[in-house]
Amino acid sequence: MSSLWNNRISISIFGESHGPAIGVVIDNLPPGESIDMEEVARFLARRAPKKDGTTTARRELDLPQVLSGMHNGKTTGTPLCATIMNTDMHSADYSNLSKLARPGHADYTGALRYRGFNDIRGGGHFSGRLTAPLCFAGAVCAQILERRGIYTGAHIAEIHNIADAAFDRVQVTKEDILAVRYKSFPVINSAKGEEMREDIQKAREGCESLGGIIECASVNVPAGIGSPIFDGLENTIAQLIFGIPAVKGLEFGAGFLTAKMVGSQNNDEFYLDENGHVKTITNNHGGILGGISSGMPITLRVAIKPTPSISRPQKTVDYSAMKNEIVNIKGRHDPCIVPRAVPCVESAVNIALLSHMLDYPNFV
Repeated sequence: MSSLWNNRISISIFGESHGPAIGVVIDNLPPGESIDMEEVARFLARRAPKKDGTTTARRELDLPQVLSGMHNGKTTGTPLCATIMNTDMHSADYSNLSKLARPGHADYTGALRYRGFNDIRGGGHFSGRLTAPLCFAGAVCAQILERRGIYTGAHIAEIHNIADAAFDRVQVTKEDILAVRYKSFPVINSAKGEEMREDIQKAREGCESLGGIIECASVNVPAGIGSPIFDGLENTIAQLIFGIPAVKGLEFGAGFLTAKMVGSQNNDEFYLDENGHVKTITNNHGGILGGISSGMPITLRVAIKPTPSISRPQKTVDYSAMKNEIVNIKGRHDPCIVPRAVPCVESAVNIALLSHMLDYPNFV
């Protein structure tokens, strides 16, 4: 099943963008964990559209209704199921697209895979709308991890050619993560954030869209989490990250820059700190060696493509009549989805970390 991820804990996401509801089932969570639903709602609100013109005009409350797996505010250990209602759909915007392959979308490939029976309204099951239940799962996992002192945070590292300040890969802290978490526009340097907003507005006015990069860090992850080869921490994070629509690239630590280094530049030398803990002077490895956490901050960068729905004529194919066409995409679309994808990246990392932490001695 393509929408079921199963690795110690399991995440099953269901629904379509314009269906009655979307949701998630999370299985094998530790029992007895307190979950603050107000904090979950606050986390989900970070993914919601903003009213500053930089996102879609679609407005959804995104208030999850827990159907099972929680009682008196605590996890029961049985499957945790939550639904989120869809209420603000304009399905008529997609009436002329039933057989037209929108450039950059999964319309054509989805039609091939599901023999033409896939729901194309709003992208159906391929829509970024499905990141809302992912964020619910990530918010729940975050609370369980943070109770053990493990914090994950992300920010917009770059939009178009405008770059934010970066996390310090060696010394990023919980305070650094919390400082950016609830900003209306999640950047470290607010002046750079304003430049990004202006660029997004220009793109919208020009019937264009923008992509960018999200930087994420996790702190206080103990050394020794993960496994080699196919069950590494990087493997697990990558699988969940690529479950986010529009993700086109991922790198850990220094990432692709390591290809330009020599060994002495890339290698992170070890030392004992004043508390007798093993650390590295640099952190090009991004906190993971051999698929296993080193105790250094886990750092990664995620590339997000420009929103494929743009309000300008584009060449395409009518794959029912097999003829060339021009498509004009209507509807309410984000000129840049990078800001809304920030909590989605955090969610994917939180789920991955919790799945591996369940193997850690005395975690539960």
